[in-house]
Amino acid sequence: MGFYDTLSVILAPIAVLVMILLSRNGWKIAARFGGNRRSSGTLAMESSLVLDTRRRLSVITWEGQRFLLLTGGPNDLVVSGTYPLSTVEENDT
Repeated sequence: MGFYDTLSVILAPIAVLVMILLSRNGWKIAARFGGNRRSSGTLAMESSLVLDTRRRLSVITWEGQRFLLLTGGPNDLVVSGTYPLSTVEENDT
């Protein structure tokens, strides 16, 4: 048995164990080594309206801005541009 055979016999179970651990805790480990990223979820779907069997109109909040999206047709598109959340909240009161 040569050096490379011995090395592959040793490294193969280690690689399998690493893959099992990553499948269980991969997101936690990746978040630790991911760098300085914001941990808060900044993407949220506020509401959704079904227009027909294929199309849907959705209000999405991302990074403090709201987007109105039309999805499900031949093309997905942004129906309305962005507007800040604070402007909308002030007008509602």
